[in-house]
Formats: sequence, structure tokens, C-alpha cells
Amino acid sequence: MRTRLYTVESVTCGHPDKVCDQVSDAVLDECLRQDSMSRVAMETFGSHGLLVVAGEVTTKAAFDAEAIARRVYRDIGYTDDLQVMTNIIRQSPDIAQGVDTGGAGDQGIMYGYATDETDAFMPKGVVLAHALTQGLEKLRRNATIPWLGPDGKAQVTMEGARVRTVLVSTQHAADVPHEEVRATIIKQLILPTLERQAGGVSSVAEFFVNPTGAFTVGGFTADTGLTGRKLMVDTYGGILPHGGGCFSGKDPTKVDRSAAYMARFAAKNMVANGYAKRSLVSVAYAIGKAEPLMVHAIDEEGRDIGDVVRKHFDFRPRAIIERLCLREPRYQRTAAYGHFGRNEFPWEDIVKI
Repeated sequence: MRTRLYTVESVTCGHPDKVCDQVSDAVLDECLRQDSMSRVAMETFGSHGLLVVAGEVTTKAAFDAEAIARRVYRDIGYTDDLQVMTNIIRQSPDIAQGVDTGGAGDQGIMYGYATDETDAFMPKGVVLAHALTQGLEKLRRNATIPWLGPDGKAQVTMEGARVRTVLVSTQHAADVPHEEVRATIIKQLILPTLERQAGGVSSVAEFFVNPTGAFTVGGFTADTGLTGRKLMVDTYGGILPHGGGCFSGKDPTKVDRSAAYMARFAAKNMVANGYAKRSLVSVAYAIGKAEPLMVHAIDEEGRDIGDVVRKHFDFRPRAIIERLCLREPRYQRTAAYGHFGRNEFPWEDIVKI
């Protein structure tokens, strides 16, 4: 389920794709806050001064998508003005007729994974990458490093349990020389993060900071962003399978999101309860059908532990929504720094089985 040498990445909340994820989930949250039965499929696209929020809803909520988008953008830390366009319509009745009876909102395959190598039940490299980007945001918001901008990335290469390389790219003020950026990020971000999360750093580890030499223009001024384009950042860093569907902007009747959460819940509890050291759970659906077409699970040796998962975890969409309390408006918080390994969410709960 994982090679000895692997690389994973994370991005900050100010990365253009993550801005779009947060806008989409903020619209979803507002709909759920007013109408917990809302059905939402929201997509956001941003590019060079333009932000487009579009999608389908079935809801009693009254909301201003443009105002929500502008608030999210400002809260992240951007001050430039955007032209905001919206195009939101009612959800197709063809989809609704299957969901109304408790069926899945779409076909698809979802995966969940857990490992005992960290307290978060996540791969060590994934934990480190998110810690680095969260650290960047904290250093910026606290003004510890006043020249940091909202946009940024981190990448970690692991060789077994050893950190082999760390890469941090961060937006910064134009008048700060590269040498200062590199020295400051290593001293105030990389070394303290590795000390906390990895017990220090090997003398052979390499550090890369802003490899091009400068990163002064970020966000939508520099790049485009799109909801759902950071799937691997959202999940397991690309070292495990992903079914293809994104999470952000989707209400829990969309099994792309809810079943992936349930698969993580099941996988984590297989490990936490001693059934595996590493567990991979997979599930598949047909649109409009409540019963999954498949629920499968294996341990680190490839042994089938699906019987235990199927006995203790109900993967029908309504059952998932009820067990994981998925109608609560908490989704914007998931839209940066990964959906898994964060104990604030109910799919991370450990239960006795």
C-alpha cells in the first residue's frame, strides 16, 4: 500500500485551488446553516481578477454567493479586488429522484486509509507536509514573519521513516532577498516543524526554499484556481488510491464526499481496534441506489478484513450522514490542510468494535 520512498505535498489556504475549495464549501455551509436538508453542488473558478461561482442547489436557504466569496477571499488575506460572477440553478430532477429515496447521488469508487505510524493515523509525510503549510499560515497571521503572503506550498520526500527532502515555496514581499527568505523559513518553520513532528532532522536531509529564487506574486494574480484540483492534498498525498471525485462544494448525499469520509472512519477504526497496522477500505456505488455495489477492506499484508468492516459500518448514504453528523455546516474548515487526520471531525472518532 506504500513504497519505501515517497513524496507528498500540501498547500496553504491561500493557494488558488484552495481558495476555490473554501468558497465552494462556504456556500455549502450557508445553505446547511439555513436548511440542513440542502443539496448543493458548487464549483468555483478563479483567474486573474475574476472569480466565478456556479453550480446546482435544492434548498430553502437564501444566500448571496458573491458576498460569501468576497468574505472568504478577504479572510484568507487577499486585498485585491475581484470581479465576481455567479450562475447557480436548481438541481436536476433526474438526480433528485434517486437521492429522494436514500440512494447515492452519483456512481463512483471511494477509498479510505489509515496507518499506525503516527498519532493521526496518517502517513508521516502527509502529517509533515500539512504541518509545514499550516505553520506558514500561522507565521503570516501572527505577523511573526511580516513579509509572508497567503500563497504557498510544501513538499516532503520520505525514505522509510526518515525525512529525505523538504521543499517550501512561499509568497513574500518583493523587497525581501532570497537569502533572507531561505534562512528565515529554515530557521522559523522547517527546523521547528521537524523537531515537533519528526523528532529532529537527519544530517543528510536537503532543504529547498523558493527554488526559482522569488515568489512575489501569488493567488489569482499569478495563477488560476479550481474547486477539486487538489484531491491528493485533501486525502493521502497521492500514495494511496483516489476514486476521482472531489469533496468541496458537495453536500453529503454526494458519496464522493460522504463515503470517502466513511471509508476513512472505517479504516481508522480497523487500525485503532487492532485489526490492522495499515488498512485500505474501498466502496463503490450506482447512482440512485442505497446499497453499495462493493465494500472491501485489506490490511498491510493484503489480507481481507472486509467482513469486519461490513459488520460494523453501514455504507448506505443516509446511514453515513446520520452516523457522521454530516448535515452540520462544518465544511469550510475541511477545505484546507486535508480532510483526514484532524480530530475536530466526526469521521476521525475512534469507537470500540
